[in-house]
Amino acid sequence: MSKKGPLTPDALHKIDAYWRAANYLAAGQLYLLDNPLLRQPLRPEHLKPTPVGHWGTVPGQTFLYTHLNRVITKYDLNMIYVSGPGHGGSALVAQTYLEGTYSEIYPNVSQDEEGMRRLFRQFSFPGGIGSHCAPQTPGSINEGGELGYSLAHAFGAVMDNPTLIAACVVGDGEAETGPLATAWHSNKFLNPVTDGAVLPILHLNGYKISSPTLFARISHEEVEDFFKGCGWTPRFVEGEDPAQMHQKMAAALDWAIREIQRIQEGARSYGETERPRWPMIVFRSPKGWTGPRQVGRKKVEGTFRSHQLPIPADTAQQETLTQLEQWLRSYHPEELFDEAGAPAPFLRALSPQGERRMGANPHANGGLLLRELRTPDFARYAVDVPAPGAVEAEDTAELGRYVRDVLKLNQRARNFRIFAPDEIVSNKLDRVLDMGRRWDAELLPGDEALSPDGRILDGMLSEHMCQGWLEGYLLTGRHGFLNSYEAFIRIVDSMVSQHAKWLKVAGNLPWRQDIASLNYVLSSNVWQQDHNGFTHQDPGFLDHVANKKADVVRLYLPPDANCLLSVFDHCIQSRNYINVMITSKHPRPQWLTMDEAIKHCTHGIGIWQWASNDQGVEPDAVLACCGDTPTLETLAAVTILRKYLPEVRLRVVNVVDLMKLQPHTEHPHGLTDEDYDVLFTRDKPIIFAFHGYPSLIHELTYRRHNKNLHVRGYKEEGAITTPFDMRVLNNIDRFDLVIDTVKRLPQLGNRGAFLIQLMKDKLVEHKQYITAHGCDLPEIRDWKWNGGAGI
Repeated sequence: MSKKGPLTPDALHKIDAYWRAANYLAAGQLYLLDNPLLRQPLRPEHLKPTPVGHWGTVPGQTFLYTHLNRVITKYDLNMIYVSGPGHGGSALVAQTYLEGTYSEIYPNVSQDEEGMRRLFRQFSFPGGIGSHCAPQTPGSINEGGELGYSLAHAFGAVMDNPTLIAACVVGDGEAETGPLATAWHSNKFLNPVTDGAVLPILHLNGYKISSPTLFARISHEEVEDFFKGCGWTPRFVEGEDPAQMHQKMAAALDWAIREIQRIQEGARSYGETERPRWPMIVFRSPKGWTGPRQVGRKKVEGTFRSHQLPIPADTAQQETLTQLEQWLRSYHPEELFDEAGAPAPFLRALSPQGERRMGANPHANGGLLLRELRTPDFARYAVDVPAPGAVEAEDTAELGRYVRDVLKLNQRARNFRIFAPDEIVSNKLDRVLDMGRRWDAELLPGDEALSPDGRILDGMLSEHMCQGWLEGYLLTGRHGFLNSYEAFIRIVDSMVSQHAKWLKVAGNLPWRQDIASLNYVLSSNVWQQDHNGFTHQDPGFLDHVANKKADVVRLYLPPDANCLLSVFDHCIQSRNYINVMITSKHPRPQWLTMDEAIKHCTHGIGIWQWASNDQGVEPDAVLACCGDTPTLETLAAVTILRKYLPEVRLRVVNVVDLMKLQPHTEHPHGLTDEDYDVLFTRDKPIIFAFHGYPSLIHELTYRRHNKNLHVRGYKEEGAITTPFDMRVLNNIDRFDLVIDTVKRLPQLGNRGAFLIQLMKDKLVEHKQYITAHGCDLPEIRDWKWNGGAGI
């Protein structure tokens, strides 16, 4: 063994050669269109006309991947690689090509000269692949187009995966994002007995796009103190001399793996319960390491100028072309690839074999490991509804009984979890707490349901963390859902966009297996905020998700508990979707029996015959509703109209599956024009009470024949006020709905004037009452559906 480190001279030579080969392949992807092995002098026609990509992070990532390969082989590890600075996509493509997994998945990109030409040509080129880590990249579970989520994904991946290690490379620019800064605390939720381990490697290369990074400009001691304060044991690998850095990194990784094994053995074999301080590595190397040191008069290596292309894209000038050729030849490709263009045999021998290769690890293609959930018959949890509106129940509380039992049934398989930002109790799902909250920090008397092996992850007040953990959990072959307040799920808008893009791209890759859907149960919704008020009112997540690819998104607004149970059971057993369920947590009238709910939810939309009086005749108006509160107010409006204008024929249409409103040519769930017209008619007025922003309904229906559509929904009006006043402020209340309906029926003439006046008087009475008493009118609080008996 060398006195300078754990690598013998032969091992050092080989590992450096492997790294050079990966760097050559990564750099070639940036620039080369032809002449992949430089067997001819480099000429302008060999180059891409407009090279695009990033270099600065690449040599550090290829260095780490190379060294992780060594410890995988040495310790026979089950390891995946999570690339935080994923815009350096050429690094992972190069490494998976070198280890052979890329050519196994994409046979045309073979391990020979022609395959290398195709590898280079496709990168950031029309018809090829993007410059980020992406679903097309073998071994990837983290889309690198947006930074901040790698560490959360890594922790989600190892939960309930006791043999798995997620090596997570965190860029120092990425480390400045809010989600990543929070994710360091995920170690308080890792159980060393039942979970795997995350090995974070902070890659300090000094710069972002054009400015320095904070971690790179504070002292060694301050960085060390930061991570110790977060509960980690950091070890530093710093320098720029490759030989020394190889030895340092080999020693650091040997230490880290032994520490992980020591922690896990202590917990699993000897019952050690003290929360461990897991190892991590701080890796400081020059940005753009091994690239051109200077271009023109400006330093490049070790500066922000190496972030993207270290040598300008304009290579028409001979001086620039010569420098590019010198740089590429500095890796000595003639030593690394044989006559056919395949990696030299000694390089192939260094790579792990089979599924131990990080590009071939099945956990990075989670559908390979996905198993069906065991679910009870959700109909057993039905609310007994002897007649519409005859009983009240809390929808999420009823769901909680079912979810608790799903957790129990899958406890042995350990493949189902709930994620929530400290809102399980608030959202009335507290029956699931029988299965415990995951917590591996200090416990105090009076704590409720905290356990190192709890199945619910709601101990972190961060929507980002819950989303990131859940994504990592799903992408590695498990099931789960996220429960949150409707307004604050907007915090993860960008994350859900990235996941939607991942699903869209993965759906076109036959080798990517189906994964469980990303499910949201969103409560504490816009219509009843009580003491929270205006800040907690935002139904715009529906709009955001509705704009994603139709093959991926599904939006559900069940009007009662039985419908929620039916929808939820469907969603958690689905694949490759983003399912959004908006529900109520407050006591609500229950409308449908379980049999009726199943039929209604299966159709996704339908006429509620028991609330309508147009049987056998053409309706005068269609009263449509979508969401728990709009449904309640619509039915209350119907009772008023049927009492005072019994001759008016009303049709009540309830929407559970929002995407039914889109044409079938735009969304798989959409209705044909014929079916839409059967429900809504071609010309009768539609007064649509909607849970969210009215514009969304118009966007979904603008191509339909019936343009006589009048939508009422949330319009950014609200305060700390009564539940009914929230509806009045946004004109979605029963009185305004009656006024709107009457105004849309000119055939009534003045016969409807008295009712309009009565409704206006009721609105005044309402305001006076809540100002004096602080609660809604008794006739509002005590209202019951009774088939049209009125107010």
